[in-house]
Amino acid sequence: MLVPLYEAVYDRLEVGPASSVLGLGCRSGLALLLAAGRGAQVAGQEPRDELRELARGRRLRVCAGARPATALPRSAHSLVTVFEQLPGCAEPRPVVAEAARLTLPGGHVVLAAWGPQERCESAAVLDVARRRAGRTTARDPFELSAPGALEDLIAAAGLRPAGSGRVSCPFAYPDLDSAVRGLLSTGLFEAAEDFSGGPLVAKELEEALQPYLRADGSVRMENVFRYLIAERPR
Repeated sequence: MLVPLYEAVYDRLEVGPASSVLGLGCRSGLALLLAAGRGAQVAGQEPRDELRELARGRRLRVCAGARPATALPRSAHSLVTVFEQLPGCAEPRPVVAEAARLTLPGGHVVLAAWGPQERCESAAVLDVARRRAGRTTARDPFELSAPGALEDLIAAAGLRPAGSGRVSCPFAYPDLDSAVRGLLSTGLFEAAEDFSGGPLVAKELEEALQPYLRADGSVRMENVFRYLIAERPR
């Protein structure tokens, strides 16, 4: 669903054979695979075992975390991306600080978050995660969509802004079952499932998706994502 976001960032930063790309929270590694297809050297970090194994199945070098640095092919990179880790992240500042640490002087960090809530049809669906999480540490996935929120994160990490953009990322699924499974796989509903149980969360997701169900049985929600490019000073 986020391929338009990945491609927009790679086009803007001219990712190619001279690039070394590290993906933090790279999940199954699709963004890294696209960068590798442009000739870049790629590596990733993904804490979840099942997603890390999927990425390794794509012949990508992915480790569980940032330390030790020797687990990665190199200790610093020209581009470090945080495409999917921030929405719902309990502590975003340490993530951005780690991204800055792993970036070469003069290199770039890219952060991504949902765009304005009113421009994201998935907002009503994601509200299920908030309502069903109870009094847990689950965060509002649109918290970093507020004006200046991403900018505050890069400033705290000692980075300077170097551009931003918005990208249309429709969420489209062939049927309702695929939509429920796809949304649950994002990780944004984990706290809700832990608190309320998977079956109840899945049932409420089905109900929330009804307005986006099309005549042919497919599901489509129009969304906007925002990215912010930051540079590490030399």
